[in-house]
Amino acid sequence: MRILITGGAGFIGSHLSERLLSLGHAVTVLDDLSTGSADNVASMRDNKDFKLRVGSCLDEPLVIELVDQADYTFHLAAAVGVKLIVERPVHTIETNVRATEVVLSAAATKQKRVLIASTSEVYGKSEKVPFHEDDDISLGATCRSRWAYACSKALDEWLAFAYCTEKDVPATMVRFFNTVGPRQTGRYGMVLPNFVRQALKNEPITVYGDGKQARCFGHVFDAIEAIIRLMNSDNAVGRVFNVGSTEETTIEELAIRVRDAANSHSEIQFIPYEEAYAEGFEDMPRRIPDVNRLFETTGFKPERTLTEIIGDVIKDQKSTLARES
Repeated sequence: MRILITGGAGFIGSHLSERLLSLGHAVTVLDDLSTGSADNVASMRDNKDFKLRVGSCLDEPLVIELVDQADYTFHLAAAVGVKLIVERPVHTIETNVRATEVVLSAAATKQKRVLIASTSEVYGKSEKVPFHEDDDISLGATCRSRWAYACSKALDEWLAFAYCTEKDVPATMVRFFNTVGPRQTGRYGMVLPNFVRQALKNEPITVYGDGKQARCFGHVFDAIEAIIRLMNSDNAVGRVFNVGSTEETTIEELAIRVRDAANSHSEIQFIPYEEAYAEGFEDMPRRIPDVNRLFETTGFKPERTLTEIIGDVIKDQKSTLARES
């Protein structure tokens, strides 16, 4: 197949590109390289089945051209990272909503299949765990920029469902839960690479809040396997799926496990949310996915443990630090 990946030079997109090429597909990546990196796809540049187009998903003529040439589009391009989202809410909303609208509109011209990447953030402040795809969402006040990202991605899903029903676009939506692994940067507030980098440098490991907030971290390779299976499933059309691990850990426990695995002497330093972000910042106490729908549709369950994930990130960050030194 001919595959288009928007945001394909990013963390998830670059791994997806590699995997699809290994399966014999032709891959075109569209990325403006604002948060992605050409380095992430450098190893693929000599592959005749790979193309990198540097450009924006907001460039409607370009998107129409590329979607038309593709058999399937993975729309991964988005504003990501809590730090970026809190500091640049206008950019977050405009990038997420408008880009998704452009991609879906292009797909509608010939009813091309498309997968829209969403996020566990859409569940908001809900405390009903594990989160099921059909659960109600509960977002915070509109004056809190923290929720702009969640709202924008929820609107992306509503747009996708609308294009499904009104314009017969065969779309699938996926909600990623804390996807981590090699190549992920901590530049925009991603917790695991930041912890690992701090531990390897024997710097304080900075935990925001009291560290009791619980998350489930899934390996990027598992996430990619899940969405490729969804790509190949007709039963995935018109539906939304949680994609992530169900192995829960608190952020404090994560910091301790990273420190131990890295043989580090770092202290764990707790920083109040208002110092890290802004006054009134809100977070969720727990975020755990129900992945039964994914398993029932594709037969896939996450395979890699948190211990394996931490090990892979440590190995990757050691290589990064070695290159930087």
